[in-house]
Amino acid sequence: MEASPYEPARPSRLRLLLDHFSRIEDKRSPEGVAHKLNEILLLCVCATIAECDSFDAIADWGNDHLEFLRRFLPFDWGVPSGRWLNIVMNRIDPDLFAACFMDWVRACWPDPLDMIAIDGKTLRRSHDRAKGRVALHLVSAFAANSHLVLGQEAVDDKTNETTAIPLLLAKLAAGRNLEGAVVTIDAIACNPQIAQSIRDAGADYLLAVKGNQPSLQADIEAAFEAVGKGQIDVDVDVDKGHGRIETRTVSVLRQVDWLDGDRRFPGEVRFADARAIVRVEARTELKDRSRSDVRYYITSSGRSAAELAQNVRGHWAIENTLHWTLDMTFQEDLSRVRKGHGAQNMALVRKFAFNKLRAPPFSDPPNLPVKPCRRPTKPPRPKSIKLKRKIASWNVNRLAEILSAPTRLS
Repeated sequence: MEASPYEPARPSRLRLLLDHFSRIEDKRSPEGVAHKLNEILLLCVCATIAECDSFDAIADWGNDHLEFLRRFLPFDWGVPSGRWLNIVMNRIDPDLFAACFMDWVRACWPDPLDMIAIDGKTLRRSHDRAKGRVALHLVSAFAANSHLVLGQEAVDDKTNETTAIPLLLAKLAAGRNLEGAVVTIDAIACNPQIAQSIRDAGADYLLAVKGNQPSLQADIEAAFEAVGKGQIDVDVDVDKGHGRIETRTVSVLRQVDWLDGDRRFPGEVRFADARAIVRVEARTELKDRSRSDVRYYITSSGRSAAELAQNVRGHWAIENTLHWTLDMTFQEDLSRVRKGHGAQNMALVRKFAFNKLRAPPFSDPPNLPVKPCRRPTKPPRPKSIKLKRKIASWNVNRLAEILSAPTRLS
């Protein structure tokens, strides 16, 4: 078969992205298709990286950078309008698009993962009052240590995250992404079914215990009060920054046979392979006051207190790194895409862009010395995602570097 004239211009990892785009089924009649689906998806990803947050902005950016886009795909009929982009993105099957995303991440990141955080986020302005449609709520899986989005699952309007999390876990387990990792989820997922699904996938769970399991929380509190200090593994961490001093004391109790004993009342909550319970005591000292907080967890992991402390704190990366960036940098909560599957598919486009922007920084000149006689002593500071988007919008060569960079942190 003759090679495509566009093939040599593709960087290897961009070619991988385009190959996964080409696997998505295009349900339009081929006779009347002027803009192919992989061209539309490439345009959306490139323009989203280059600081475009609406369909009209994406279309205008594509018209101004058509020669750049033609390095990778033909674009024989140019770039579609913003209205047509909206129509096409509304029609793409979100399940097929999500499967494409997860396969792409799996191909770019074959290494085993250490920790996966799962949490939900609502797209605030995706509601449609005229049709009685509430805002879209998505559950995302985030590799906290490598800062990569692994997948997402939409929550049905009439349910909550407990129905979407098992579906997301099943998709991650099918790709063997969970083996050997610790999966952290907030208290809404603290139930035996989700714990069992995590164990079936070969991973360990670390689940927060709060008021939704009042009996279990009371039992855990009583267990820590009943045992001596010599039976508890303790790790203390002091952190100073942002105008406060925070002391976190993590206590791990591994004598949890009572969680799975025979003398239990019928219907009591039992967690598969529970190996420890965890208490996290946080004391924060501010300039004019101090506050304290105590949280409890249940886990199947045999990791040390220091490692579990890192996992507990690492769970917040999905909020501070992913959700905060989507809101503040990609303006996700301001997006009014709400027809069909557009909101869900564009949320995934932003996650494509997020993963590419989290790749190692492109080549930068070293910091110049303060005085000509001195040598620079510090390496260049890594650029923020916001600044990377601006640079990509200014210089298409930098955008090409982002697209072709390996999808992992340095």
